[in-house]
Amino acid sequence: MDYPLNALGLSHQFMASHIQKGALCIDGTAGRGRDTLFLCNLVGPSGKVHAFDIQEEAVASTKSLLEQHNVTWADVHLENHCHIDRHFTPDTVDAIMFNFGWLPGGNHHVFSHGETSVKAIEKGLALLKPGGVMSLCIYYGRESGYEERDTLLAYLETIDQKRFSVLLGNFINRTNEPPMVVFIFKDRI
Repeated sequence: MDYPLNALGLSHQFMASHIQKGALCIDGTAGRGRDTLFLCNLVGPSGKVHAFDIQEEAVASTKSLLEQHNVTWADVHLENHCHIDRHFTPDTVDAIMFNFGWLPGGNHHVFSHGETSVKAIEKGLALLKPGGVMSLCIYYGRESGYEERDTLLAYLETIDQKRFSVLLGNFINRTNEPPMVVFIFKDRI
């Protein structure tokens, strides 16, 4: 499959190379449901995907998209991503995706914030199995400004290098605050 050369395309390519049928995955920011559906297609009916969002509009969009594609192996939660640990035990999740910023086509005055996003990442790292992966797309600028981006980047530098590898991708020659992509690998030991 060809993936667009942007943060989301790179994130999808990364996930597709690490997720197998039967996997347990989390979409920490359901949005319009496209990443949830993408993960569902990777894990297949033998797997499971859980999606989280704080906006009812996002939850409804995600559920509708899944229904259109006859996907029954996903649960969509109207809940902040910083509470994902309420649904899983440590070392059980294969992969987690986050798209930080705002709901595509939604109100740009409603967006994720650094404090809760860092909590979600921290909890997600504990949930990942050894060998598990996490991807982050960081959308910034506009109404949300740079607070979340700066908070996330500062936090990512503090992640224990003995247990995780963190890779940051930034399109330095693109204008208008291009989204950044981050890949996190949990060591197998």
